[in-house]
Amino acid sequence: MTETKTIPIFPLDLVLFPRQELPLRIFEPRYKQLVDDCMLGDGQFGVCLIDEGNSVNGWNSPQMIGTIAKITKCEDVEMDGLQLHIETLGRNSFKIKKIIPPSIPQPENYDPLSVEGHQQISEMHEKIGTEEKMYIRAEVEMIPEIDESISLEQWEKLVDLWKKKIIQQALPQVVEPHSLDHVLEQYYLTTDTPTIDYIYSLSALGAKDPHELQPILEATTMDELIQKVEELLTIK
Repeated sequence: MTETKTIPIFPLDLVLFPRQELPLRIFEPRYKQLVDDCMLGDGQFGVCLIDEGNSVNGWNSPQMIGTIAKITKCEDVEMDGLQLHIETLGRNSFKIKKIIPPSIPQPENYDPLSVEGHQQISEMHEKIGTEEKMYIRAEVEMIPEIDESISLEQWEKLVDLWKKKIIQQALPQVVEPHSLDHVLEQYYLTTDTPTIDYIYSLSALGAKDPHELQPILEATTMDELIQKVEELLTIK
């Protein structure tokens, strides 16, 4: 039996891979509550790409596969009212088994960036009781890490595909291959001993849109992962 647990969920317009760093600025009341709850608990929440085809109580719905984010640093930032700045690190990926909707629906014409929007949410929250959760939670089960290794030959093939894609996308401008080597150095992707993290980072460099990265996060074997990355980096 796979163990399930209930965690807070933060739908975002991005894909977080295991062991990647993700800094976030938190200004919405519901996500401040999420961070407060995490800081009192184990400091972990789930990051999922937004599922644009669905909503939960009017709010953005998450994709069913996401990654645990562990808060490594949290500080207050004063800017037009209080914001939180957190730094997080990706852990395991997980699969959502059941979504637990937030206690308040999204108000009509809600503006997450406005003071009025924040006041509106806070007032609704006080009415129903401040112990109620304003954010989405979910029962999730952890997905085991891919523990197979990638060969140098496989890695070099992926790098080659990435270079071809970037050169093609830049046309009519000319991109010299050696300048792409410099990019790989900047991102610490020059290696003779590639790991799965290198594949994730190269994918992120090769994607125009976070939705292109979701299938890569969802891959469960090295063969499937390499196939998905090849699809991403192959010029259509």
